[in-house]
Amino acid sequence: MSGTAPGSLSVRGVSVTAGRRTLVDGVSLEVAPREVMGLVGPNGAGKTTLLRTLYRAVRPSSGRVLLDGEDVWRMPGKRLARRLAAVLQESSGEFDLSVHDIVAMGRTPHKRAFDGDGRADREIIAGSLAELDVSHLADAPFDHLSGGEKQRVLIARALAQQAGTMVLDEPTNHLDLRHQLDALRLVRRLGVTAVVALHDLNLAAMFCDRVCVLQNGRVVALGTPAEVLTPGLLTEVYRVEAEIDVHPRTGAPRMTLLPDPAPRKEGPFS
Repeated sequence: MSGTAPGSLSVRGVSVTAGRRTLVDGVSLEVAPREVMGLVGPNGAGKTTLLRTLYRAVRPSSGRVLLDGEDVWRMPGKRLARRLAAVLQESSGEFDLSVHDIVAMGRTPHKRAFDGDGRADREIIAGSLAELDVSHLADAPFDHLSGGEKQRVLIARALAQQAGTMVLDEPTNHLDLRHQLDALRLVRRLGVTAVVALHDLNLAAMFCDRVCVLQNGRVVALGTPAEVLTPGLLTEVYRVEAEIDVHPRTGAPRMTLLPDPAPRKEGPFS
């Protein structure tokens, strides 16, 4: 359903400071058109803050974010919204709107001020509701939904936006197992450029082309899931011990956490 060609996303030396704290520290990465980049790391690693710089919620203290070579901070807001959609962790609980109204907001960047929904808009909204299995909730107040239902509605809104690039902050948060898989399958099927923050490393290994690992605001590993998600990295970054094999059906790395605490290791992870 994406109506805009996928873009390339470039993060060049981005840092974010808050008072004396450095939340993101000189992060650089390149995301190719149609690539799904997973952003992983422990709590407080800087994942959400970095994502917020991509969709202009937080201005970097230094560095630049480029979409197809153009600085996102110099783009008119409406044009950026036609090209980049964001699914955030926080739900818009303060909005006294129906589910249909929330999803319809995704069409705003494509219309002039005070324009109503045309036939094409209505079809896109209906398709987005159906894609996320929330059509039956169209008339329900958004505030009355469960956390998982809200998350699916917010993904539907981003889908209706028809942007070629998507930024998703924990899109599987609150979702049951089926809808976790559905949400990430959808991102892959759309063929968009995507940066997805995930806590579940097995989902990251299954659905992401590459994985960027953050720790204390810095990139500590970047590569394919097989290259990056090693027992040594999990010990060094997450302080856990795990066994990793290859899933016989998906071919993706599969992590099994072990109950014994991992010993602290000196030096680079393997």
